[in-house]
Amino acid sequence: MSLSGKKILIAISGGIAAFKIHFLIRDFVKKGAEVQVIMTPDAEHFVTKLSISTLSKNPVYTDFYGDNGSWNSHVEMALWADVMVVAPCTANTLAKMVHGICDNLLIATYMSAKCPVFIAPAMDLDMYAHPSTIKNLELAESYGHIIIPAENGELASGLIGQGRLAEPETIAKAVEDFFDANRTKTLEGKTVLITAGPTYEAIDPVRFIGNHSSGKMGFSLAEEAAKRGAKVILISGPSSQSINNKNVDVHKVTSAKEMLAKVFEFYDKIDIGIASAAVADYAPKDVAKEKIKKDDDNLTIELVKNPDILRTMGEKKTHQFLVGFALETQNEEENAKGKLAKKNLDMIVLNSLRDEGAGFKNDTNKIKIFTPTEKKEFDLKSKDDVAKDILDFVEAQLLK
Repeated sequence: MSLSGKKILIAISGGIAAFKIHFLIRDFVKKGAEVQVIMTPDAEHFVTKLSISTLSKNPVYTDFYGDNGSWNSHVEMALWADVMVVAPCTANTLAKMVHGICDNLLIATYMSAKCPVFIAPAMDLDMYAHPSTIKNLELAESYGHIIIPAENGELASGLIGQGRLAEPETIAKAVEDFFDANRTKTLEGKTVLITAGPTYEAIDPVRFIGNHSSGKMGFSLAEEAAKRGAKVILISGPSSQSINNKNVDVHKVTSAKEMLAKVFEFYDKIDIGIASAAVADYAPKDVAKEKIKKDDDNLTIELVKNPDILRTMGEKKTHQFLVGFALETQNEEENAKGKLAKKNLDMIVLNSLRDEGAGFKNDTNKIKIFTPTEKKEFDLKSKDDVAKDILDFVEAQLLK
C-alpha cells in the first residue's frame, strides 16, 4: 500500500534482531512514509546511526542531548508520530514500558506518545516464555498497544523456538493494515467506473485477436476505490481475476463494442471514469460462422478499426473526471501527453514495456502520471500499491 504522508516513529532497543530494521525502514520510506528513528544506547552495539539515518533520511537520536548540547525533545517526537513501532522490543524495554521506568529517551518518548503503539518483541525462547514477559505483553495489550508476536526460528543463542523478531514484511503489513482499517472513506458518495482487462475480437467461433492484459491493474483499482467508500462499476474483458466486494458491481464483456455499450449504460451517472482496459484497436471485418480450416499456407484477415472507447468518453464528458492509461514502447512521454490532450482526459497514467516489472501480466507496475500541468513519477511497486497512488492522485486533483 501507499503510506504517503504517514509519520512513523521507529524505536529500536538493544537486541541482535535490530539488524532487520534496515529492511523495515527502507520499505516504509519506499512507500512514501516519513520515518524518524530513536534508539536505546545499547542498540548502537548492533546498528549504527549512520546506516539508520542514511535509510530513514533523518537524524537518529539515542539521548536527550545532542553532540552540540541541543535538546532532543521526546515530547515533540511523540506528538509528531502517527504510529510508534518498537522493534525489536527486548524484555528489558518491554518491562520498562509497561511499568513506567523512564530512564532513557526511548521510554520518555513512548510515555509521551498519544498515537497507536506497535510492539514487536524479540528475545531468547526461555525469556519469551517467562511468566513476567507473558504478563508484560498482556499489560501492554491492556493499554491498547498492538503486539506483533515473535516468530519461531533459529535464535542468536543457537536454540530454535519462539522469540525471533517478526520479519520486516510482517511488521510492515501490521502497520499497513492498521492504516487501511482506519482510513477515512475519501470516495464515499462517489461512483467510479473502471474498465479492465483485454478485449477479444472473434475471427471464427474458436479463434480471436487479443492481447496479454491480465486485468490485474483494473481489479486492484476497483478494490481500492471500494475500500475508500466508492460505489464501483467494473467492466472487465476476459480475465481470470476475481473480486468479492459488495461495493463493486462487475460486468463481464468480450469485445470492444460490448465494452463500449456497457460503459455508456452508466457513463452519465458516474463521477470518475478510469479506463485501464487494453482494448483491441482492430477487429476482423468478417467473422467466420464456422471454424476456419488450415487448408492453405497463408491466411489473410482484413481488419477494421474498433470504436475508440476512451476518445468517446472524452467527447461525451460533462462532469466526469476522466483517467486514461497509455502503454508505450517508444516516445513514451510525448505519446502519453498527446493522448491526454487528444482524448480530452483529466489525467493519464503511463507505463512503459521497457521498464522491467511493468506492463501486462506482472504483479508490479511502474508508472508516471500526467495532467495538463503536472507530471509525477513513481517507483516500481505492486499493482495494489500503484492503485493507491493513482487514487491518491485523483483525490488530490478533485480537491483543487
